[in-house]
This record gives sequence, C-alpha cells and structure tokens, in this order.
Amino acid sequence: MGRAVAETLRTVPGFKLKAGVDRVPRPAGWDASHPWGSDLSDVLEPGDVVIEFNGPEGATSAAEACARRRAGLVSGATGLGPDHEAVLTRASKTVAVLRSANFSLGILALKRALRELLSAIPDWDVEIVERHHRAKQDSPSGTALLLAAEVAKVRGYSASSLRHGREGKAGPRPAAEIGIHSVRGGTWVGDHAVLLAGTGESLELRHVTQDRSAFVNGALAAAEFVAKSPPGLYTLEAVLSAAAS
Repeated sequence: MGRAVAETLRTVPGFKLKAGVDRVPRPAGWDASHPWGSDLSDVLEPGDVVIEFNGPEGATSAAEACARRRAGLVSGATGLGPDHEAVLTRASKTVAVLRSANFSLGILALKRALRELLSAIPDWDVEIVERHHRAKQDSPSGTALLLAAEVAKVRGYSASSLRHGREGKAGPRPAAEIGIHSVRGGTWVGDHAVLLAGTGESLELRHVTQDRSAFVNGALAAAEFVAKSPPGLYTLEAVLSAAAS
C-alpha cells in the first residue's frame, strides 16, 4: 500500500511526498530524491501527515512519533489489540489521528446500506464472508470486524455474538449470532460479502476491491482532512461529513 500511495501522490495536486519509512531497504524504483529510512522522527516536522498501512507495531510506532513531532496520522493498520488502540488514542490527545480498517468509499456505502437493511429485516440471520490474498497476516480482516461491529451495534448484540467459522456438531444457529468466515488464497485484494438470511429468502451485499487504488483515494482524502483538523480520534465517516458540509 505504501508504494501505491507514493505513486499516486506524484500525480495529485496539493500533496508533496516527503519521505518513505520502513524496516526494509529502499525498494527498487523508489525516487532517490525522496529520503528512505526506518525512523519517522528523522524526517517529521510539525504539520506533516503520516499515512501508514503497517501492522500493530508499525501503527503504534507511527503514533508515538507523530505525537512527539506534532504531526497528523492516518492509520490503516489492522489486527490491533487493546494495548495498540490505547497508544493511538493517547496520541490523539495531542494530534489528529484518523483510524480506518478500510479506506474504500464503497465499503462505507455498504455500511450505510447495511444499517438500513438491518432495520427493515431485524430478525434475519447475518453471516460475513471475507476473501483476501494468501499473504494477509490477520484473520478475520479488519473490514469484516468493522462490518460485524456495525451489525452488533444495530442489533444490540454483545461482543460474544461473533462466531468464527463452524466445525463438527455445532448445533442450531442461535438467533443473536454473527458468523464470520475467512478465505485466504491467490491474489484477492479484498472481497467482503454480508449475507442476510430469512425464511425462504435471502439478501447479499458484496463489495469487491479490484485494485489498491480504491484505498489510496480514501487515504489521501483522509490525509487532507487530518491536516486541517484539531487533535482528536477520527473515522472515515468524519471525512465524508466534512466534504458534505
């Protein structure tokens, strides 16, 4: 994702690529005129905005560096635990931090449509199936958990309502349950389907990401929002609300 963001930045007015930061050596094709390193503190200045799509440790490291240097943060990391989330929340007391498990505007539209459907058919069962490439580290995906959280919020379910796959004699499906199923293989960028099943009929909402550019556009819109925002912890919903006002 970092390379996709960097390549797009070169063609979008109003943005300037300052540096790339990663633990790996400078990748082939990286513009030598832009610094490449492993420590954000070496390049950050107040007013900068960091866009990161690393794992939990990368997200917390970026958050701490941004808080120290008074730079904004756009984080697309998934698989964060409570301790990682606490670090980002702490940083948001000092700088603007925007967190999202998925920067696709299509996923955001799917969430809104899901809310409407859940209100219209409150007793239908909900199952979520997500597909990603073979190299993805976390399971289920952050987006699947995001969708599940939306269902739980609307339905009033507890955190224990999530069911990760089924095996053996699982017995009848409880009504207050959200099934999540992860598929890994090939080069799927991201495929999320929400299945709503009633008696004798069903509905399926599905979003397929065909190219990472879908995430890049949302991330750049988030960076522009963060650059203008006071300290706080934001979501992608705030970006769309600001654009509509």
